Amino acid sequence: MTNIRYGIIGSGMMGQEHIRNIALLEGTQIAAICDPDPGMRAQAAALAGPGARVFESHRALLEADLCDAYVLAAPNDLHASVMRDLLATDTAILCEKPLATTAADCRALMARAEERAAPVWVAMEYRYMPPVARLAEALAQGRAGRPQMLSIREHRFPFLEKVGHWNRFNARTGGTMVEKCCHFFDLMRFLLKADPIRVYASGGADVNHRGEIYEGRTPDIVDNAFVTVDFDNGTRAMLELCMFAEGSYWQEVVSVTGDAARLDACVPGPARFAPDKVERVSEFVISDRARKTETRERIEVDHRILGAGDHHGSTYYQHARFLDLLRAGTGTPEVGLIDGYWSVLVGEAAERSIRTHEVIDLRSAAAASAA
Repeated sequence: MTNIRYGIIGSGMMGQEHIRNIALLEGTQIAAICDPDPGMRAQAAALAGPGARVFESHRALLEADLCDAYVLAAPNDLHASVMRDLLATDTAILCEKPLATTAADCRALMARAEERAAPVWVAMEYRYMPPVARLAEALAQGRAGRPQMLSIREHRFPFLEKVGHWNRFNARTGGTMVEKCCHFFDLMRFLLKADPIRVYASGGADVNHRGEIYEGRTPDIVDNAFVTVDFDNGTRAMLELCMFAEGSYWQEVVSVTGDAARLDACVPGPARFAPDKVERVSEFVISDRARKTETRERIEVDHRILGAGDHHGSTYYQHARFLDLLRAGTGTPEVGLIDGYWSVLVGEAAERSIRTHEVIDLRSAAAASAA
């Protein structure tokens, strides 16, 4: 295939970010836009240009059979049902995180996809943030020595406004630990090369959305938490999330500490949320244990790529790799259904632990997925 035609299902903030990033890649075309909301459809159609056909339902889009790949960016609670229809086609799929709002739905989707030839890529774009990719490269080169601990701190702004306020409620998102933090649980597993076995979390809804009421309901999503995860190779990880810390320069800091060094990937928040509106540069730091020194690298990203979204270029780099897969016509997605499942499984366990104060053992769930 020389010109890859994409169909975008869900054209809100992330759907539009996908459109902007696909447009930066040569030999691509947004062939179709699908969204039930007329305002979002109009915005996405304007971004996509005059060649894109517009649909109100994903089934109508599928019937038109216009696309070489579908990008699913609808609200979380629609992922499982739309994915069931997409999996019935022989067309490549990139599904935004989370794969579904429950681990049970993820397992059901994996079962449906077992005999499928066309690839399914789960959009865990944080792997592709340039400073995180640099950390993963150094880790693979042995710069940390034997990794033992991983920590992720995200201090950021509250959830943005969405159509119908769907991101304010656990029933529609899977909870903050699934909606927001599945990225981080995926990073833990990816960087430590191990599967989680145990989760403990403490969190609450303490600052954000407390005065909001939608159709008589108050939002029930948590806005801060600590999550500890143990892995089957003896390593451990921790997430610190705060969603009322938008004054922070570094939005994410990912640290892996081994017996030789600590590696830090430092990612700034989006410029559009900064008072000076100046693009901020990320860093990669090696803290060498033997020499007692720090080595710092500035990680530059093309301003066009930074301007195409709010995820520090990661959506672009992920799409570039997905496009490579589409053009090759064969191969395995770098981030597959099993990765999407694990990230939701840990997020679901963290949500349960926050509410019950239990330590959640994942080994039985892991055995079930392996079977």
